[in-house]
Amino acid sequence: MKKVLILGVLLISIAATAPSKRNDDAYAIKQMCGCFEVTFNFAETFNYSQDSLYKPSKTKVDKGLEWAQLVTDEKDKIQIQHLLQVGDPSNPYIVKHWRQDWLYENTDLYEYNADNKWDFIQLDKKDVKGQWTQKVYQVDDSPRYEGTGTWVHVDGKSYWENTTSAPLPRREYTTRSDYNVTMRGNRHEITDYGWVHDQDNLKIIRKEGQEDQILAAEKGYNTYKRVDDSRCAAAAQWWKDNNDKWSTVRSKWDEVYNRNTDLHLHEKVDNKVLFKHLFDEEIKTKDQIDPIIESFIISNPK
Repeated sequence: MKKVLILGVLLISIAATAPSKRNDDAYAIKQMCGCFEVTFNFAETFNYSQDSLYKPSKTKVDKGLEWAQLVTDEKDKIQIQHLLQVGDPSNPYIVKHWRQDWLYENTDLYEYNADNKWDFIQLDKKDVKGQWTQKVYQVDDSPRYEGTGTWVHVDGKSYWENTTSAPLPRREYTTRSDYNVTMRGNRHEITDYGWVHDQDNLKIIRKEGQEDQILAAEKGYNTYKRVDDSRCAAAAQWWKDNNDKWSTVRSKWDEVYNRNTDLHLHEKVDNKVLFKHLFDEEIKTKDQIDPIIESFIISNPK
């Protein structure tokens, strides 16, 4: 009888703590919302090239003001849209930046392969128990990279870690063509001043049928220092004014992703990349948006 009682108490305890852990996770994720002074730091650390003339990327340090807008706040889904606010503070210019979606115990992922191709994979439910998938999207809401991991809350710290393949960052693909995949080691940690995006990345040469070749390693350390939301009022207002359009864009991409097939995208259509099509202020309606996105899809095998 005593063993049965102890087991019953244990089961009650587990049942009571599981929702609390998920709530702690969601709270940590939503701490990445708000207005932040951001410092982007990237430096190439190790060179594995066999080329004696190899030139590493220059160390890059940029600063900016970024508004992280909570778009969706559901039990198992949190969406955060990032907006850069640049220029004269009295009349700033708003740039739609990256978006991050967080899904609880998600099993469907688009894993970046190389050269604008993403492989659709399905994980076993038991392998993602208690985990959150972070799905990161380009400025036009096309895919970028995805990975799953467990939020950890210990010793006063809250952090999440994952390593996954990704396309080259914009700072690199406009200047480098000697590698085609970034293996991103991501750590998101909530801090007393905001949060940190800590990265340990590898620059990878990936060719079909061959082992990945590491060209170089890179350290990224991006700090998000929370400031008063009023400083990002222009970005918050921009989102209110443009939310309907980008909701339509997300809906079309959701329809594409829900096909649950590998995805291969054109880099350009009519000599323009996708975001330049969608950033056109004259493009607003579903009848305009859907054909543009569809025109970039090379294949979606059944």
